[in-house]
Amino acid sequence: MISVTLVHAAAPHQIETETLRLPAGATARDACTASALARRHMSGPAGGDACCLGIWGRLCGPDTVLREGDRLELLRALLIDPMEARRQRLRRDGLRKVRRSARPARGA
Repeated sequence: MISVTLVHAAAPHQIETETLRLPAGATARDACTASALARRHMSGPAGGDACCLGIWGRLCGPDTVLREGDRLELLRALLIDPMEARRQRLRRDGLRKVRRSARPARGA
């Protein structure tokens, strides 16, 4: 048996997790089938195979074999292109000066 964490972020700062115990050799599809969290979020109008899967932030297919300690992520669709979102923030907020903390001198 292996332990896998299934994660879904429905909105920023709103993360749901579920820990699953699966037989060795289980796939991402098996984890989604065994998970109540996946069934709840994949059953909507855009559910099923329309939901993307990732392991530790890297896209994976439903036939990917999981390993002990993997973090399987249910990825939601982007609402806006990331570059367009950046442009809109720049128009709204302007350039912000980044304040960096003082670093200790080398050799100190």
